[in-house]
Amino acid sequence: MSGNNCFTILIKVSVTVHTFSLPLDLDAMALSHYMYTPRSTSDIKTFRLRIDTDDPLFRGKKKLKMTGRELGDIPKVIFQIHELEILDLSPERESCLNYKLLAVPRGICKLTNLNVLILDTNELRELPEEVCQLLNLESMALSNNTLDHLPKGFDKLQKLRSLHLANNEFEDFPPDICLLENLEFLDMSDNELTTLPGSISNLKNLHTLLLFLNKLTALPDSICDMEELHCLWIGSNNINRLPQNFGKLRNLDWNERYTSSVMDGNPLTYPPIEICRQGIPAIDRFLTSSTLNGPKLVNNNTWAKT
Repeated sequence: MSGNNCFTILIKVSVTVHTFSLPLDLDAMALSHYMYTPRSTSDIKTFRLRIDTDDPLFRGKKKLKMTGRELGDIPKVIFQIHELEILDLSPERESCLNYKLLAVPRGICKLTNLNVLILDTNELRELPEEVCQLLNLESMALSNNTLDHLPKGFDKLQKLRSLHLANNEFEDFPPDICLLENLEFLDMSDNELTTLPGSISNLKNLHTLLLFLNKLTALPDSICDMEELHCLWIGSNNINRLPQNFGKLRNLDWNERYTSSVMDGNPLTYPPIEICRQGIPAIDRFLTSSTLNGPKLVNNNTWAKT
């Protein structure tokens, strides 16, 4: 255009810049977490979209897994997802091990429909009592932490069927466990246990008991009443003899599936380890024969009838 038909329009554009401040002591990791982790109640939709119902281990169950930086500061909004059935707060890959859960938020008690709680491989030293309000829990995984006790009221979890406590720092067997009448699977391997309570026989439905890599010196006689046991691993302890009625545990799979975790690594003399490796029938024959005729220790490793 030219002449009188030409004109110029000037437009003034105003740009408003919004700023916000952060605590000065936030490091780079915390800053990134602060910026990208959903925080508001409205962001509950973000987490609901992450719910998985196709996990082959829990098909059809509503599962949420938290990963990476989220484990450093669990967003509180997840405790408003009351329909959750499975919550996984365990780092699953080596690259994620820099981000671990240091404490279980007390707000977890709001997830009353939880069936499975996975807390493996964190840095937990204790559990809050609020965990004991999760009355629908059927499975709890707590292996690879630094726990040495369970919270008061743990025996309220009467629906619990599977409990994983391997590689922790238990010196005493938690007595509340013996009150979990529906428990079927218990793993307390790789701890510091020196004794088992006689009340362990209250676990009438227990079919798997893993106790290898502890400091047990003996098994209580009452363990012979746990006739539903199919899998018992007591290898790498300090056990030198088995209870006299051990042969009653006829459902143990030692005949078909004997591994070193079953019994090896103990200073066994009664029966000798060679007998134990032959399975429960051989153990029963030895113990029965010893009862009838009286055992005699002929050297440091061998017992014989008198």
